[in-house]
Amino acid sequence: MPDEGQNGTCYNSYYENIVDDKRRVQVPSNWRQGATETEFMLLLWPGGPQKEICLMVLPPAAARRLTDRITAMSFGDPNVEALRRQLGRNSQMVTSDKAGRITVPEHMARAAGIEKKTVLVGMFDRFQMWSPERHAIVCDADAALGQEAMKLI
Repeated sequence: MPDEGQNGTCYNSYYENIVDDKRRVQVPSNWRQGATETEFMLLLWPGGPQKEICLMVLPPAAARRLTDRITAMSFGDPNVEALRRQLGRNSQMVTSDKAGRITVPEHMARAAGIEKKTVLVGMFDRFQMWSPERHAIVCDADAALGQEAMKLI
């Protein structure tokens, strides 16, 4: 298996987690694979059919690939500069604590609608964090697209 995430982790499955009063969310133990403290890049991401906002969570390898791709783009292209500004202002680096929790910055939690509960959805080399309500909308849209989407593999 390719190095999907930290220590070759493959982020798959679905988890419902509690968000504590300090906005900490437990990363599932099988997504940590023994790593105690991992740095993740959080991005506000328009992930739903009506551009519902979620948090895209990139482990080190995926964050490096995104950073490399963006920094290789032209400095003279106004679309690239807009992309850099948008991703730059809508991202933040966070480090999991020894218990495997990440703290979601307040402005990001608010923008993604994450309050007392969150849904973590594995995406193989990364994962997303959703408010349960927004995730339900995305699940309905995914079901409608399912047959066509499966043709991509």
